[in-house]
Amino acid sequence: MHESDEMFTRLISRFGVKAFEKKKEKDFMKHIAAKAEQKPVKIAEPQKGKDVPDLSKLSKILKLKGCLGPAEILALKRDASKMPESYQPSFVESFWYKYWEDKKYFHVTAEEALKNDKRYVMVLPPPNVTGYLHLGHGLTSAIEDSLTRIHRQRGYATCYLPGTDHAGIATQTVVEKALAKQQLNKWEMGREKFLEKVWDWKEKHGAQILEQLRRVGSSLDWDRYHFTMDEQLKKAVTEAFVLLYEKGLIYRATRLVNWSCQLKTAISDIEVTYEDIKEPTKLKVPGHAQPVEFGWLTHFAYKVKDSNEELVVATTRLETMLGDTAVAVNSKDKRYAHLIGKELIHPFCNRVIKVIADDQLVDMTFGTGAVKVTPAHDPNDYECGQRQKLEFIQIFDEDGKINQNGGKYAGMMRFDCRRQMEEDMKQLGLYRDKTPNQMRLGLCSRSKDVIEPMIKPQWYVNCQHIKQRMIDVVKNGELVLIPSDYENEWFRWMDGLRDWCISRQIWWGHRCPAYLVSINGNLPDTSNQDNWIVARSEEEALQKAIAKYKLPAEQIKLSQDEDVLDTWFSSGLFPFSTFGWPDVNHPDFKAFFPNTILETGWDILFFWVAKMVQFSLEFFDKVPFKYVFLHPLIRDKDGKKMSKSLGNVIDPLEIIDGTSLENLKSKIYEGNLSKDEVERAIKQKEEEFPNGIPECGGDALRFGLLSYLQKTPNINMDVKHIIGYRQFCNKIWNSCRFAFPKLTKDVNYVKLELNNLQLINQWILVKLNQAITGVNAAFDDYEFGQATQSFHQFWLYEFCDIYLEGIKNILSDKNQDQKSKLETQQTLLTVLDQGLRLLHPMMPYLSEELWQKLPFDKEDSLIIAKYPQPNPQWINQDVEIQFDLVLNISKKLRSIISKFQLPPNVRPDAYTLNLIGDKSLDDLIKQQADIICLLARIKSISTIEQETEHHKQCGVDTLDAKIKIFVNLKDNIDLTKENDRLIKKLNELIKYINALQDKMSKYNDKVPEQVKKTDLEKMEKYQQEKLLTEQQIESLKKQ
Repeated sequence: MHESDEMFTRLISRFGVKAFEKKKEKDFMKHIAAKAEQKPVKIAEPQKGKDVPDLSKLSKILKLKGCLGPAEILALKRDASKMPESYQPSFVESFWYKYWEDKKYFHVTAEEALKNDKRYVMVLPPPNVTGYLHLGHGLTSAIEDSLTRIHRQRGYATCYLPGTDHAGIATQTVVEKALAKQQLNKWEMGREKFLEKVWDWKEKHGAQILEQLRRVGSSLDWDRYHFTMDEQLKKAVTEAFVLLYEKGLIYRATRLVNWSCQLKTAISDIEVTYEDIKEPTKLKVPGHAQPVEFGWLTHFAYKVKDSNEELVVATTRLETMLGDTAVAVNSKDKRYAHLIGKELIHPFCNRVIKVIADDQLVDMTFGTGAVKVTPAHDPNDYECGQRQKLEFIQIFDEDGKINQNGGKYAGMMRFDCRRQMEEDMKQLGLYRDKTPNQMRLGLCSRSKDVIEPMIKPQWYVNCQHIKQRMIDVVKNGELVLIPSDYENEWFRWMDGLRDWCISRQIWWGHRCPAYLVSINGNLPDTSNQDNWIVARSEEEALQKAIAKYKLPAEQIKLSQDEDVLDTWFSSGLFPFSTFGWPDVNHPDFKAFFPNTILETGWDILFFWVAKMVQFSLEFFDKVPFKYVFLHPLIRDKDGKKMSKSLGNVIDPLEIIDGTSLENLKSKIYEGNLSKDEVERAIKQKEEEFPNGIPECGGDALRFGLLSYLQKTPNINMDVKHIIGYRQFCNKIWNSCRFAFPKLTKDVNYVKLELNNLQLINQWILVKLNQAITGVNAAFDDYEFGQATQSFHQFWLYEFCDIYLEGIKNILSDKNQDQKSKLETQQTLLTVLDQGLRLLHPMMPYLSEELWQKLPFDKEDSLIIAKYPQPNPQWINQDVEIQFDLVLNISKKLRSIISKFQLPPNVRPDAYTLNLIGDKSLDDLIKQQADIICLLARIKSISTIEQETEHHKQCGVDTLDAKIKIFVNLKDNIDLTKENDRLIKKLNELIKYINALQDKMSKYNDKVPEQVKKTDLEKMEKYQQEKLLTEQQIESLKKQ
């Protein structure tokens, strides 16, 4: 049976026209997934007899043979007779990107854009140069490029700007790990040599990222590519810092910061992730050989000086008591009123601490009602220390070791100190007890180190004056968040917005354009802002210093701050720094700023999006883009976050090109994972991809990722889903391979008038128009999953399974009706042209490859071809009603044939009896008899006026109480043998059901739920088969 016949049989006969529309997408994907489950997909090779060059190897052909230039390759691509037997992604995708790039289709000049009143501008969220792209980037590219392509085809001047991000902490961390494998560290190398290594890393991985973006088909304007540390962006970063400083919005302050001991740098509040500890839990902490247990509240006593009394306090961070400078109680607490002002003896440090009253800090109903105060290492204690003018004693070095203020514990790692201190307190009789305590543990999002609050001088951006404006732009519609569900999250975040710590104590990044001033060799206080000059260059800083201090240059020494800026500072300027700013007269700035839309994952709404909005409002008093589309995050098929250490991260190229299990494993071995992480990752790959990943191509990847977008915060990604769309690509390929030979050179592209066409041609244009309407509306509403579904439904189920089947006889050489043939050829050409245009934003390579083969004068490339728009002339409900009747009759015929299991090669005769006397029904059946025969796989169909004895011996069914349908069975099967076969089958089913019922009746508590579920599914299947078999036996009795 032909595969399109098989598909039609499966869907129409089982579900009917109305019912199968809801099931077809789901069933198709299940069908494909089942195939993928059985064995890895093998991509068919072109037949040896075919003279088809492998265009994926054209670069070698050009170099070695010199026989094919771009023009000759293009000619081959446009030749429909040279199509391989089956779809091969590497063949299809090997040529077109360079063709588009060489033709400058991705680029528009500022002058051209300014002349066009329709502009569509978007910047690619610059991927970090930490490594290769993952599927999250693939999803980003699929969304953004499809939006760019559809607007380009709609006539917009489009600018889709590429870039990469230096990713300060993240990149420095991976380079340090790589160097550690070579027994190297940055401190021994020094700053300059270390940065050389980082630049080498950036060049290698940055180039790979750009290649990956090309492979997924991203139509980026490469002439405008920027790296966040290139000269243009360096200039913009410096200018932004200086302007904000001059406005009083950047300032230097010494306050409590989130310190990563592993990275030895401060990080912002937004870079801290929190883990909820519900019970005592051991965690691996960088820098510690043994896991550290969190989730305990330790109680210990401070002895009151010159007294037998003691004050018991509790803490989750015992080691910080080395920095205690007070114990606070509530002034209303009668238990401790007599102790306020008394001194307590510190058991490990040679000092005393005071008992103070602080009602703001202490809830006397919680715990013991007494709170130890460590102002230098706790946010609440810090504020208490400022109120009470307490001493701030820092007890940690930058790497998390106890410093000289820790007495005998100096040099110990902080959590090793915690363990030892507990033992020492027991020896001193100060330990009271330890109880489980639920807590939120702050972790560095980059290093997974436990955050240590530390007092450090840092540079900050004042965010208080701008946050109301940032709320207002969303409320008044200046900035539109999509989905709108994120608006409340935006408002909540802005209400609690704190000043932004922007300095980082690392080497890779933009150094702060601030210069410390030393007068006559004196060492200045680095925490005092007055000792710093902020300027665009050292020369400008010197002139400012001379003017400020009124001293000659010889007495002034300048040292640029060693710290670098937070990565998000430079990224926050990306929508305008990439278009020439700070030169506001730059043509690109005038043409492309503000941008149209920003598309990114919801997880960086406040890391990045908010920063861009903040800077744009600050410098221009307008938003940097009108729309923000926030896409879901990709997780693995089990819903787990994708992580290199878990082994579930997938490189898009591994899906595009396919890869073996050995290659997947080798990439893990080459990475920076620990031994345990490598073992876990290898195990995951072996379980998930025992046969590797088959070649799917960039188009299937894009289409599959877009199809996942269904208004959910997370996507549980299964590669089998992409494999399913690889099969859909093959279906598109085969349908065009069937259609192209039917389009002879004398077929012209004409405007089709619906009323002048045959019913099947009318119907396909109505369905095409519905697909055009659906896909356009879906893109306009950012419903990408709906866009793929609308196209998939049209092409697979309406165009392939019905239309192409229905027109076979019309296009046959035996058909002498040249008028109907030409009309159908013109309709087919229209559907192929419009359908491939419609597909292009979602599958750019395959659509271009096939569209180029269409035999009519058109644009040079599909990328600039006009996008289909809804045609009001192609709306006709009567056509749908009439053709639905044709399909439903075909479905009933298929159902009867399937019920009696006629051999596939049998073509029975069929008859219809009009039950309501509506002559138009008989006329329609007579007119569409040929199509019904093709779709139902029958020999003939005729209308009858009354039922005879012959018809009583047929298989019978009724359609909507309007038409009685008969299929001649007697001449096609041996009724006695068929009855015997069915009775035997029924007895076997009864046996299976009884055995399964007996098994299920003996279940106990130890039977796994999965076994119960499987057995229940089997029972339902057997019961359905039993019911169908009984119906078939009853039908045979009537014959």
